Amino acid sequence: QVQLVESGGGLVQAGGSLRLSCAASGRTFSSSAMGWFRQAPGKEREFVAAISWGGGTTYYAEFVKARFTISRDNAKNTVYLQMNTLKPEDTAVYYCAARPYKAATMTSNLYDYWGQGTQVTVSS
Repeated sequence: QVQLVESGGGLVQAGGSLRLSCAASGRTFSSSAMGWFRQAPGKEREFVAAISWGGGTTYYAEFVKARFTISRDNAKNTVYLQMNTLKPEDTAVYYCAARPYKAATMTSNLYDYWGQGTQVTVSS
């Protein structure tokens, strides 16, 4: 069992930066792949970024490449999403997810555990 708590969301102007954190509890974190997803009002949840258990493999949605960076610190049971050059269209609730496998994936229904989400609002 893994419990996830996101933090770091907030209101930022376009062009600004935020760093989201996802703190995980449970002994399996270091062997779990992690992902970030987001859901904007009236839209489906979409993939943002994912990282393998050891951090050696990462995946990004095309619309965040070169702006967002996913990383993890297994000693702290935490995964991060550094978001730079934010745009109004990045406004959404951002969710952290975990799967008890080492390989990362962009497919949301392959993740078993989800956090409650953190709101990110980017003003123009």
